[in-house]
Amino acid sequence: MNLQNLQNKIILLFGKSRAFSMDEFASQMKFHKVSVVSSYSDDVALVVEGKMMTPYEQNASSALYDEHGSALEFVSIDVFEREVARYIDANTLLMSLKLSRNKERLKSFLQNSMIEDALFFKLLKMYAWGGEDFFENDDNRDVSAAIILRFYKDIERNHNVQYATSGFIHLLAQTDNQELIRAILELEPLQKINSANTKIKTLIAMRHDCDEAMQTALYGSGDASVLEALCKNENLSKTLLEKFLKEPEFAPLLARYAKLDDALFEKLLAVAPLHLAQNETLTPQMQERLVALDAGDVHFSLASNEKITLAVVKKLLSFGSFELQERLYKNSATPSEILQEAYKESTYHAAVASNPNTPQEILEALSSSSDIEVLRALAQNKSTPVELLYQLQLDSRLARTVKENPAFGRYIQQENIGWIV
Repeated sequence: MNLQNLQNKIILLFGKSRAFSMDEFASQMKFHKVSVVSSYSDDVALVVEGKMMTPYEQNASSALYDEHGSALEFVSIDVFEREVARYIDANTLLMSLKLSRNKERLKSFLQNSMIEDALFFKLLKMYAWGGEDFFENDDNRDVSAAIILRFYKDIERNHNVQYATSGFIHLLAQTDNQELIRAILELEPLQKINSANTKIKTLIAMRHDCDEAMQTALYGSGDASVLEALCKNENLSKTLLEKFLKEPEFAPLLARYAKLDDALFEKLLAVAPLHLAQNETLTPQMQERLVALDAGDVHFSLASNEKITLAVVKKLLSFGSFELQERLYKNSATPSEILQEAYKESTYHAAVASNPNTPQEILEALSSSSDIEVLRALAQNKSTPVELLYQLQLDSRLARTVKENPAFGRYIQQENIGWIV
């Protein structure tokens, strides 16, 4: 079926349209010079089976199929409307909506799942939210739901997600659609300051694919939470980085999260060495500089950095501090050979039990411990064998911890056991 081939022809529609409103369906048919009738004649070129067909229409359709099935084409309303959507003249539609200011018609197109995303985004820019939030009135609620319904993956599994601002939060967490992210950021309700909208902007600000234009727009909001989120973005633009460096309160966040080069390292070393020690983009030379500071709090911070080198691990261990060694034995950067040695000291058992690098045989040996802290560390460790996790979850003190272990959750899902984790 091709819509262009139906020009100046007649179609028979049983029931109603689905994606298009009946008025819009009629308008589209008129634009394409297609006549629509509700009863059969020899001039009918196509039969469209719509939604909400009455029993009479169902019988009539079946009778027509039996009598003319080999010569007459039958299609569902979904197939037909998808074809209609392919031939929407976007420029004409946009101009018509702009001139008429017909909000109901605009809303009906935004709710139409058949139109292409490119047209949807253009239409979305035309929608006026009236200074109200996403769900403060019926129209805004319908448009908000339309955005979420169109782009949310597996909406069937979470079918109420479109009815709350959290739906946008879930959508941002799962999407990698740059145009969608930008469109959400530009929505009028996000210009209002409230906790829910701040959460949405914060999520966008921390995304690695939040480009410079979006970062600049977010910076302009002046929202403290959004500014802090921008500082945590590893791809923060150089322009904004320089602006944040001029504001001392942001130095600790930049030191912790910024992608470092030698010049930036030197600037941050002078003002926030403790937070700088947690930065995972430290080069080996930068790590050595931090060790050389001979500052205990900086060493503790560095000992928890999962990107530290083996040379730094060994150097920090050589200082002989119990607190420092305990942090290192919890750190996944510490190799299994060192953890095997640490296991020989019972005071370090909880730390060793928490480390995903700890050899399986040691984790199994630790499962017989009577120390609840050791068992809790095992219950949290993603490397603990599933068989041990099953045993640990029988302990009421550890059951919740085991269920929150992502490795246990993945196993349950893969085995399709049906537990709610």
